[in-house]
Amino acid sequence: MHAVAKLTALVLILAGCSTVYRSPAVVPGADDGAKVRVLPVTAESVLQANRSSYDPKTLPAIFAMTAGTGGGLRGVGDLPDAPVVPATRPGVLELTPPPPADPGPYLIGVGDVVLLSTPPATSTIEELSGLLAAQNSRQGYTVQDDGTINIPNVGRVRISGMTVDQAEAELFQALVSKQIDPTFSLEISGFKSQKVSIGGAVAKPAVVPITLTPLYLDEALAAVGGLTVEDQDYASIRIYRDGALYQIPLKELYSRRGLRRTRLVNGDAVFVDTEYDLVQAESYFEQQIRLTQARQETRRLAMTELQTAVGLRRAELEEARSNYQTSLDLGADDRDYVYLSGEFNRQTRFALPYGRKASLADAIYDEAQGVRLETGDVSQVYVLRASTDPREFGAITAWHLNLRNAAKIALMPRFELRPDDVIFVAAQPVTRWGRTISQITPSLITQPISATLR
Repeated sequence: MHAVAKLTALVLILAGCSTVYRSPAVVPGADDGAKVRVLPVTAESVLQANRSSYDPKTLPAIFAMTAGTGGGLRGVGDLPDAPVVPATRPGVLELTPPPPADPGPYLIGVGDVVLLSTPPATSTIEELSGLLAAQNSRQGYTVQDDGTINIPNVGRVRISGMTVDQAEAELFQALVSKQIDPTFSLEISGFKSQKVSIGGAVAKPAVVPITLTPLYLDEALAAVGGLTVEDQDYASIRIYRDGALYQIPLKELYSRRGLRRTRLVNGDAVFVDTEYDLVQAESYFEQQIRLTQARQETRRLAMTELQTAVGLRRAELEEARSNYQTSLDLGADDRDYVYLSGEFNRQTRFALPYGRKASLADAIYDEAQGVRLETGDVSQVYVLRASTDPREFGAITAWHLNLRNAAKIALMPRFELRPDDVIFVAAQPVTRWGRTISQITPSLITQPISATLR
């Protein structure tokens, strides 16, 4: 027993020597010229700590760019003049009206302009985004070549080939998926996808759009200013539809109301002929066919060029993003860091994220993987922040967080970190004692024990 008492005294003496382990600690006041001010972390002091100015770094612009070119398709150029054909008087103009047509409800198509109407914001401080952030509660969108409309913060929504009700349902789902208030109404403000061309002996040859209401022959003729026919006996209206040619003599048109109410459908070409054979009408329709073919071929070539341009642009963006990622991996990028020291499961540095501010909870539970419960003193958690004021050179503020009070954990997500902050967790007293014992040379203990055993 006497030997054991000596051994204990020896251990106590060695524990006081300068060669044993001394755990780091946060000491308030002035030490080695550094002025340390310790402040407890409270709801009020968190507000004070967060007042320091800091703008998080943003990702390079290449991460916000898309591969879309934004360019339109090329035009087809001017068409040739309508041919002039000599007239020969026919005997009797034959009546061959087109068959009744019922294309069903209007289907939204490429080129149509849809109008989204949303209720005005209920508060001037309400934060809105995307569709609901427009200055005007009515916003128009043109259906693009791929059949979609592009709504900010929602993306592309395909509505081509749908009725208004079907398009409303599709937009409703798109807005809900983006967590945007789906209160809106949809209407078509510009009808461009379905149309009928009218030429010949009319006041103003034009292309008449088909809207939600059916388009009838008499209404279409009125839309182009009416007829300019001097001799109705030898005039006729010829309708080209789906590769077939139909004829309505003008005298028959005025004498039979049912002919005036002939319903026109998308793609119809109406020609008011004052000549006496079908040559001029056929030339006109041939011209319409060539026009359609030219537009289709031009659209096909333009789409091919657009796809090539988008592919090249996408490859360029991917290469730029890959190069930037490589610079990150090699440490060439100038990042802001927070450093974690002391009794953590993992002592490391925490890179502050791009585009937002990180909290104390983010750093401790993400990178450091929490406090080491076996050795760490949860009542001694500090955030050390050096002053940026040149008049306080060397001054350090130590924000002290005592996590023995579990309610203090709620303050961690609210405490914003700043570049070069140091998060420190002190060791428990028993941990410091254990480390002191472990540093004592084993021979200093084993020799007295061996002597006692003799």
